Amino acid sequence: MKLYNTLSGQKEEFKPLGEEVGMYVCGITPYDTCHIGHAMSYIVFDVVRRYLEFKGYKVKHVQNFTDVDDKIIARANELGISPQELAERFIAQYFEQMDALNVKRAHIYPKATEEIAAIIEVISGLVQKGHAYEAKGDVYFRVQSKTDYGKLSHRNLDGMMAGARIEVEEAKEHPLDFALWKAAKPGEPSWPSPWGPGRPGWHIECSAMSLRYLGNTLDIHGGGQDLIFPHHENEIAQSESLTGVPFVRYWLHNGLMQLGQDKMSKSTGKLITVEDALSRCSPDAIRLFVLSSHYRSPMAYSEEGLEAMDRAAARLRLAAHLEAEGATAIPFDPEPYRQRFIEVMDDDFNTAQAVALLFNLDREIYQRRSEGFAVEEAQQTLIELAGVLGLTLKEEKREELAEAIPSAQFIELLISVRDKLRDERQWAVADEIRSRLRELGIVLEDTAKGTVWRYKR
Repeated sequence: MKLYNTLSGQKEEFKPLGEEVGMYVCGITPYDTCHIGHAMSYIVFDVVRRYLEFKGYKVKHVQNFTDVDDKIIARANELGISPQELAERFIAQYFEQMDALNVKRAHIYPKATEEIAAIIEVISGLVQKGHAYEAKGDVYFRVQSKTDYGKLSHRNLDGMMAGARIEVEEAKEHPLDFALWKAAKPGEPSWPSPWGPGRPGWHIECSAMSLRYLGNTLDIHGGGQDLIFPHHENEIAQSESLTGVPFVRYWLHNGLMQLGQDKMSKSTGKLITVEDALSRCSPDAIRLFVLSSHYRSPMAYSEEGLEAMDRAAARLRLAAHLEAEGATAIPFDPEPYRQRFIEVMDDDFNTAQAVALLFNLDREIYQRRSEGFAVEEAQQTLIELAGVLGLTLKEEKREELAEAIPSAQFIELLISVRDKLRDERQWAVADEIRSRLRELGIVLEDTAKGTVWRYKR
């Protein structure tokens, strides 16, 4: 099994330190609703965890919440509520939306405001070792004390300075020194510390949390590519300066979701919320949309792409739950698909090829079933491998939907009319019925047993 390590810039054989894989993933700053770019990252690392567990590894998954931050404070002031109330509101929404997307919950969700003691301990250790210094109530990390600073982003200090927008502060020894502790300002939350009241900087919380819950060296640290510098670079500097040992064995970074030519971002307002996406299609469709590209590649949001994956997800569900129809005693053996699935996922979690394999298996289930083979084992394999990708393939019960919506019988009537039009080769009119039904939220799927329908989510 090989993973692409951002630190080395190449694929490396995966060898965890011990029996338990320690995995840390950077979480959200909860000051606004999550967008589909957030969902992309957490779906990716959900699959990383699921596949490791599928392979027999025991995983300890930690993901933080940055629940004190300049953006949280500013937004809370706008709304006239406390930063804690704002953060808790969006943390609750995060859990609701990730649960809907079938993202497994991490084993531990530390919050910055609940880890102040651990953060102060780490900062104090860095000050004692000469890697950090106090200035007017602030504490800064001394970047020049770390000779290999920049090794993750593959840059040096001169390269970082060139063209960079750097806040000039007289208290800093070097323009790239970054805050570990920020002195209290009027109206902001603060905690007592050896340097006076204040609050932690952004980068230090992840070092403190990961060291506390996963030890000095992590197996996997994940996040978006936009976190490589400065956030993850600074995490390495802090952690290794304190412990004297490598911080992370494998750095994994997912590509970013784009809306047009721009990165999807809360700060710019260029985004599609998870709530919007879930109102348009099924959770399985969103996961398929994300996983149909390699996790390190950038993705462009597309409503057409989501709709296509909604149809694809429906087809997988149908294949997984087809009833046996005059099958012989000869079973169709799906083991080659399972082995190939493992091969492609062992190659740096190549979900794009894994998804393609699911659709190949889907087509063969239909084909073999029409030839009279028993496909139950293949269906179970489809469900199992889809589950490794976090797809539920839950069967929709049309009877329940028909009882809930009075227009169900009318939909069946339109389908029968459409079938007759297709028999008479009046394709344009038949397609018009299908399109108009879709506008009303009704999706038609043509199968070997005839046309089936479902309500679009």
